[in-house]
Amino acid sequence: MARQERAIRTRRVILEAAGAVFDEHGYTATTISMVLERAAVTKGALYFHFPSKESLAQAVLDEQIPFGTVPSQPCKLQELVDMTFVFGQRLRRNSLLKGSVRLAVDQNAPAGVDHSGPYRQWADRLVGVLEQARAQGELLPTVQPRRTVELLVGAFAGVQLMSRALTDREDLSERLSVLWGHLLPGIAVPGLLTGIDREPDRGTRVLAVLDKADGGGAGAGEAAEEQLTAGRR
Repeated sequence: MARQERAIRTRRVILEAAGAVFDEHGYTATTISMVLERAAVTKGALYFHFPSKESLAQAVLDEQIPFGTVPSQPCKLQELVDMTFVFGQRLRRNSLLKGSVRLAVDQNAPAGVDHSGPYRQWADRLVGVLEQARAQGELLPTVQPRRTVELLVGAFAGVQLMSRALTDREDLSERLSVLWGHLLPGIAVPGLLTGIDREPDRGTRVLAVLDKADGGGAGAGEAAEEQLTAGRR
């Protein structure tokens, strides 16, 4: 068991190091030596988990989707908004996620690396949320979930790229707030618009809820949920 836990930790260290290096240098310029130096592991340890640079890049790409996990919300459109804000907030600080996003937009990745995977995975996941929203009567009748989600995923990709180029993503939350200000009127029934929280600090508050829930303790979840409404008062 101890050996298995060490192997899991080592794999994670390698992934986080690879994410940082891919983010800084892109796929083509990144070498296994760079990752080894950043991770401070042996070549044997790296190749035990990842037999090639391609497999390492694919593993970094495959880590992207869980970073969008958020607490369930009664309003599914709010949950959709939360996913973008939490992902954006984590993208500002998490090296593994930064590397995954860099690889997803890196057109120089070889055919063996499916950099289109995250786009499809995000679309499938968000369509499910939007379908729930439709079942609850939250969507305008003209909304087609798959097309709307693909627009959202593409818009997010572009917004985060622009934010990275201009401010190293420091203004990403503000840009997401503006994005939702334009998208929501074309998606949500009018009665919901004023109740959906798209304030720039939404991601920070949702992450605080997740942190408190992870910390456990009686009443931690309820107290944390109260934080989510603070920005709307």
